[in-house]
Amino acid sequence: MAGISFFSDMMQSITDRGRRLLAVGTRAEPVQAETTLETLCNMLLSSRGEASGMALAAEILQRWAELDSTGQRDFMLMLHDQFGPDVAKLDKAIDRYRSDRNSNTLIDLHQAAEPRRQELVRRLNLAPKGTAKLVEMRERLLGMKDATEQFRAVDADFAHLFGSWFNRGFLTLRPIDWSTPADLLEKIIRYEAVHEIAGWDELRRRLVPPDRRCFAFFHPRLADDPLIFVEVALTTAIPSAITDVLDESRSPIAAQNATTAVFYSISNCQEGLRGISFGNFLIKQVVEDLRRDLPGLKTFVTLSPVPGFAGWLARLRKAADAGLSEQTLKTLALLDEPDWADDPERSQAVKAVLLPLAARYFVREQGNGRRPIDPVARFHLGNGARLERLNFLADRSLKAMRQSYGLMVNYLYKLDDIEKNHEALAQHGEVAASPEVKKLAETGASEAGLGSPIRRRHGEMQKT
Repeated sequence: MAGISFFSDMMQSITDRGRRLLAVGTRAEPVQAETTLETLCNMLLSSRGEASGMALAAEILQRWAELDSTGQRDFMLMLHDQFGPDVAKLDKAIDRYRSDRNSNTLIDLHQAAEPRRQELVRRLNLAPKGTAKLVEMRERLLGMKDATEQFRAVDADFAHLFGSWFNRGFLTLRPIDWSTPADLLEKIIRYEAVHEIAGWDELRRRLVPPDRRCFAFFHPRLADDPLIFVEVALTTAIPSAITDVLDESRSPIAAQNATTAVFYSISNCQEGLRGISFGNFLIKQVVEDLRRDLPGLKTFVTLSPVPGFAGWLARLRKAADAGLSEQTLKTLALLDEPDWADDPERSQAVKAVLLPLAARYFVREQGNGRRPIDPVARFHLGNGARLERLNFLADRSLKAMRQSYGLMVNYLYKLDDIEKNHEALAQHGEVAASPEVKKLAETGASEAGLGSPIRRRHGEMQKT
């Protein structure tokens, strides 16, 4: 960490020197208070000096941070309108490539097609803490993204660049424990996205007992801010409910007696990196670290939420062509009653219908690129896990009941099968699932008159 601090101090020193150069007017357009952000961005793109470029980048990012929401919105529109590709240059490159298709004209076409804002974002990244500030900028952009086509186009450029900057090769894995600095532990509490950490006492229960572990992935440009953290429970069996893991009255076991490692919470910490793939096999590294330290561990599973299930089921119930029988619809109507889960008779009736439909949701329903439509399923199945078991009413929290009617699932990480499962999904859209889940999926498909695998795109389901 000392090396990173030294590097940051050095970068800040160079930036300050660049600001002094700008202030004394060594450029044709010295930076003044009335200089517009658009002008500053053009100055940065035309800059050749490292010090002046870093100073301009820092100035732009500082002014961006001081803008109100309307100003930031206008800035993004300006990026779209004024910093897209040079249309005249692009047209000429297209004509040259059409008349003479070779490597040189293809390179020229590629360069001409790249929006100028991509290079602008690259240069903004030169500023001290530029990466963190650009991640924050994209977080704000995501709040505007659905409003207009312009915002989506600008975000595509951010996502393109972030996909390279945050790939798996740059990430490092570090254990988190009670001796970790307090400012980082506070971020673990704040970033927990699956099972809320109420405060320091609860965090202590997740870190201190001998049968608990926590790991976080970091990026060198965000050295004090985790990208992802993983909470692990060491057990002797695969849990079927979150209370099996988080019960305050449980008796901890010795780590060397554990046979199962349960990943019960995996949280993405940076909203500005939403949708950016950090690469596959992240969990594989955690598994390998655990196996190295605890060779008695034989089973590696998750206990995962299903955040998209309730929304999908609601759309299915409304779809005219879903093929659900009247009896099934009548049973699913029990979900609209606030206390259905407390009544054994009603909950058992719901379970008989819900689990086959849930299996169909995971195994057969697909979105863009023939991938699972559930975001957590995409992550784990993309990392090579197998969908092992569906757990009915496994989480009775208000959030889980709203998102999935309490459903949780176990994904199994078997090291010998990880690459095979990943390739089957990536190449053929095949979901690795246990025989029990596959049988349930067939029942769910048959109930709706869907005997063959469903290849319906997620967007089409939303339209019905």
